[in-house]
Amino acid sequence: MNQESLFAIFINASLINNFVLAYFLGICPFLGVSGKMETATKMGAAVTFVMIISSVCAYGLHALLVSIDAIYLQLISYIVVIAATVQLVEMFIKKMSPALFRALGIFLPLITTNCAILGLALFQTNKGYGLAQSVVYALGAGIGFTLALVLMAGLREKLNFAETPNLVKGTALTLLIAGILSLAFMGFAGLGSN
Repeated sequence: MNQESLFAIFINASLINNFVLAYFLGICPFLGVSGKMETATKMGAAVTFVMIISSVCAYGLHALLVSIDAIYLQLISYIVVIAATVQLVEMFIKKMSPALFRALGIFLPLITTNCAILGLALFQTNKGYGLAQSVVYALGAGIGFTLALVLMAGLREKLNFAETPNLVKGTALTLLIAGILSLAFMGFAGLGSN
């Protein structure tokens, strides 16, 4: 088992090795849902919830697969758990907030194929995290994902009121902002060193 402290795991997952801005995982919802702050926040919460549930399930699945010597089923098992969790979240959001369900559109079912969630399960397994460490890692990754979405949404909302040259409007400007945010998060890389 890994002896890393829970605080270090949380800071590492949320800031230092942010899944979106350092690993470039989960770019589809990052670029697609970050147009409005409200939608970005709620998408971040949904992804965080799915990450935490998937992390706990992945921990249990890994222990089970190791005990029956079937580690080769790890990837497909993780995908099944993630898909089931996303379906539950999708049904819950559709029932509780139809407006949010419509606002998230295709990006809600795409959480199933969000490589950040699968990456989380694989990373925590490879790092040898225990149950508490896995949950904190998932929480940190979810908070970091939400932070990236909210920062991008805030910048995009502000730019709607700015005069920008036609050359960089739309996707080009969004990608420039994403690159600058990624560079800014590289400044956190020194936090984990002694």
